[in-house]
Amino acid sequence: MIMKFSRIKMVSAILLISSGLFAQTDQLSIDSCYLLARQNYPQIKKQDLIAKSGGFSLENAARAYLPQLSVTGQATYQSRTIDFHDVLPAAPPNSVPTLSKDQYKIQAEISQQIYDGGSTANQKELIRANEAVEQQALEVNLNTLKDRVNQIYFSILLMSEQLKQNEIRKTGLQGALDKATAALENGSGFRSNVDELKAELINVDMSGIEFKSNRSAYLQMLSLLTGRRIDEATLLVQPEPPPLVADINRPELKLFDLRKETFGIQEKQLRSGYLPKLNAFVQGAYGRPTLNFIDNAFGTWWMGGLRLNWSLGSLYTLKNSRNLLHIDSQNQDIEKETFLYNTRLTLGQENADIKKYSELIQKDDAVISLRASVSQSAKGQLDNGVITVHEYINKLNEENLARQSRILHHIQLLQAQYNFKSTSGN
Repeated sequence: MIMKFSRIKMVSAILLISSGLFAQTDQLSIDSCYLLARQNYPQIKKQDLIAKSGGFSLENAARAYLPQLSVTGQATYQSRTIDFHDVLPAAPPNSVPTLSKDQYKIQAEISQQIYDGGSTANQKELIRANEAVEQQALEVNLNTLKDRVNQIYFSILLMSEQLKQNEIRKTGLQGALDKATAALENGSGFRSNVDELKAELINVDMSGIEFKSNRSAYLQMLSLLTGRRIDEATLLVQPEPPPLVADINRPELKLFDLRKETFGIQEKQLRSGYLPKLNAFVQGAYGRPTLNFIDNAFGTWWMGGLRLNWSLGSLYTLKNSRNLLHIDSQNQDIEKETFLYNTRLTLGQENADIKKYSELIQKDDAVISLRASVSQSAKGQLDNGVITVHEYINKLNEENLARQSRILHHIQLLQAQYNFKSTSGN
């Protein structure tokens, strides 16, 4: 019997611990929401696609140094060929060959790049640079999710805190209603007092319905944003005030720098455009005539060697092409400077908001202390019949308004601090 009782206690303890663990895991922090929103965002799939695309492009560029095979063929008819009788008029008619006017050739060539002026190396470098630019541009888009999470997350916290205060207000009114009802039943109270308190409680319930409805809508939005089931049972942890660092470390800055690097690579490509190209080749062919053009019969032949190609046509546009790249680079500098300017303006406004809400909270605390004292005094006056229920409700509403104002300013302060953190990129 004792052993059975011990087992029951052990099982109960395990269930309690398990339920406690589940309760602890069914909560979310704002940093967790950042991560979940990032993982759930459809564009996150582009990271792998960009990497794969860059890999394929690099493989294609590297194959420029693989042997290249080409096959050509032609069949022609000429109006005239070499007539050896013009050169050797004394030769007998059948002693010199006659070349056919219809000629045929099919040829295969294998060529191997030896030197391309650095074109392939620059192309690979540009592919890597463009991949880094695309990945960073995606990172910029993903970073904007933090602003969406901030707006929804702190709206949920605000609704939750206002609901708590609404319940506290309801408890106070319910206590006053119980006393008024008891006084009415004892013949020492008035029906109007009971009715007025009941009407005020209905107003409190209406406020609660509005708070719950708004919170439910925000929870649904956060659930869609994060891809995780978030409902009334999920506890959103109120974050601690973050350290405020004024240095700007936004991903946009790295994007500007990466774009400028591509201009430097493109300028190197311009140089490789006017450098000579050298390759080795081997040709094999079959046709008529052969390399021995005196022989009018079909035959095979081959040749091999080195081929130099040096095109200087790009020098005509080299100066203007460089100037265009310098203009693009200057435009990037201007965009970066403009971004920093606007970001500093935003940080200045958010810093002013932080100071404003901090000061308002201090005033809220002072007002709440005074309003709570007035409400406590009014409760005693109501019990002694000095003031009416209507006057007492007014005092309670004024205290509730002060507390709701304090809740609002506290959440607004937290949101302003996290907006500052998001704007600065720290």
